[in-house]
Amino acid sequence: MEKIQELVSQGKALLEDGKFDDALGFFEQALLLNQDDPDLWNYKGIALRSLGRYQEAMDCFNKSLNIDPRDRNSS
Repeated sequence: MEKIQELVSQGKALLEDGKFDDALGFFEQALLLNQDDPDLWNYKGIALRSLGRYQEAMDCFNKSLNIDPRDRNSS
């Protein structure tokens, strides 16, 4: 789990710097270690959306919600 947190931290920092391609790589590495974490799918979706890859981003957001529909009832 510690390795995943490191990857996510690096990915988030790259997102903030506008380095979306690089950030995507870190989130994809994290997903290789844990495909069942909805937050990882969400981060990947954010990176893809930032790159203008909207359909792929939607697929990631939907995957996140399928794993954990926590936001379904929020307004």
